[in-house]
Amino acid sequence: MCRHAAWLGAERPLASLIDEPEHGLLKQSYAPRRQRAGLINADGYGMGWYAPGRPEPVRYRRSVPIWTDANLPGLSAVARSTCLLAAVRSATVGMPVEESATAPFTDRTWLLSHNGRVARDAVEDLCDAAESTCDAAWVAGAVFQRGRAGVGLGEALADVVVRAGEKDPAARLNLLATDGTAIAATVWGDTLFHHRLHDGVLVASEPLDDLPGWQAVPERSLLTVTRDDVTVQPL
Repeated sequence: MCRHAAWLGAERPLASLIDEPEHGLLKQSYAPRRQRAGLINADGYGMGWYAPGRPEPVRYRRSVPIWTDANLPGLSAVARSTCLLAAVRSATVGMPVEESATAPFTDRTWLLSHNGRVARDAVEDLCDAAESTCDAAWVAGAVFQRGRAGVGLGEALADVVVRAGEKDPAARLNLLATDGTAIAATVWGDTLFHHRLHDGVLVASEPLDDLPGWQAVPERSLLTVTRDDVTVQPL
């Protein structure tokens, strides 16, 4: 399994997802509180953000445990955006531990993270190519292929998750994605929460702190976040 988090709202540093909160992704990498499979997320990490004047997101990925990267504190403190996404990875058994297998995956303006596992034959016929041989890369490839065909962010996630879930009943398909203007996420086999603040919305596998306001998203649901609204609908 993995842990991921995203922000949409007023400009914030990536540190607000990683090491500033008491239970940010740094701590979730070695001491997750609600993770249903696996005990540690030490097989890499990544983050993406949107810079003014640049149409595509900036991405930084490593295949090492997040706590070993001495460059991260400085980078996460100065990398700021109105839309952020970050993830720490626990590789599915048998999957490669390499940067190309580490979220976030990206295509055009989209960023995507997969928290879970799925049989490759349940997703490889849903897309033509993937960045890596890992299951998450094939999931991302399937979502991106639908995006390039004109399907919206939430609809693309929902279609891939439902199709793959039907083929692999044991799959865990919590996806978190953004295009820089909205966030979409699925709950299929693990936890997801959202927290609406005065200046934006946090979405995370598990709460980043113990403050009130975090709301659990029901199992087999699609969460959509825009600057004006937060909606949840069944898958």
